[in-house]
Amino acid sequence: MAPGISVAASARAYHLCRTPFQAPKPNSLVSPSSLFFPEIFLQERIFPLRRNTRLTVCFVMEKKKQEISECEEDETEKSYDETRYIEISSVRVAERLARKKSERSTYLVAALMSSLGITSMAVMSVYYRFSWQLEGGEIPLSEMFGTFALSVGAAVGMEFWARWAHKALWHASLWHMHESHHRPRDGPFELNDVFAIINAVPAIALLSYGFFHKGFVPGLCFGAGLGITVFGMAYMFVHDGLVHRRFPVGPIANVPYFRKVAAAHQLHHSDKFNGVPYGLFLGPKELEEVGGVEELEKEINRRIKLSNGL
Repeated sequence: MAPGISVAASARAYHLCRTPFQAPKPNSLVSPSSLFFPEIFLQERIFPLRRNTRLTVCFVMEKKKQEISECEEDETEKSYDETRYIEISSVRVAERLARKKSERSTYLVAALMSSLGITSMAVMSVYYRFSWQLEGGEIPLSEMFGTFALSVGAAVGMEFWARWAHKALWHASLWHMHESHHRPRDGPFELNDVFAIINAVPAIALLSYGFFHKGFVPGLCFGAGLGITVFGMAYMFVHDGLVHRRFPVGPIANVPYFRKVAAAHQLHHSDKFNGVPYGLFLGPKELEEVGGVEELEKEINRRIKLSNGL
């Protein structure tokens, strides 16, 4: 809409009232004022009828076809741009989902191969080690007890070691490697996965020494390597599978305590309590110590709704 202006001049004869300066009617006497002011008389004679001119200004709102067409073109272009943007976004979302699916498949294959390989090696090594010890007919009770005790102790001790290393090393001097775990992952693997290999080195060394040697000390070493291996496998399934969904974990997700552990570790990535918890399996206990029970319950409920598709 554009305002157009039209000007109309209307003239109306001034005949309702008379003034000393109005021209006389025909055949009338000359007014006294014309005697004293001859220039007025002359002006009255030349312009016998003086009209009062009034200027009227009218504002008219008009539509311009050109502007309407331009608006229609803009709306058409805008609609086309929005449609194009939606199409591009849909394609990108589909590509991202396909890439995520491929990454999960790749990591799942790696996790299954490593889990099956390590599990089978651990079971076979335990079987053959004790079968060799029983060849003499005597049961080395002290050695067997030490092996199983160190297996449990090493698995529990790894939780405290991981908590300390996570806070004192990974979030400090080794942050340049651990940072990849706190950013969106580009690909099936991340630089932080190197720590899994680092922790596997002492486990393999202890298992090898305990497997190829007999005696109480080799039995303790074998048990320690076995405990580290068990902790590593549990950590992979709960941390990588359940928490970060790098591969499906099946019924593990429905275990109440594991769900609590996953929620606690998710709060570690939110930095709501200055990084607490740094541990994994005892993470809920750490949150209780810093007053994070309420946030933990909220995160548990959020994960339950997410898993149910609500």
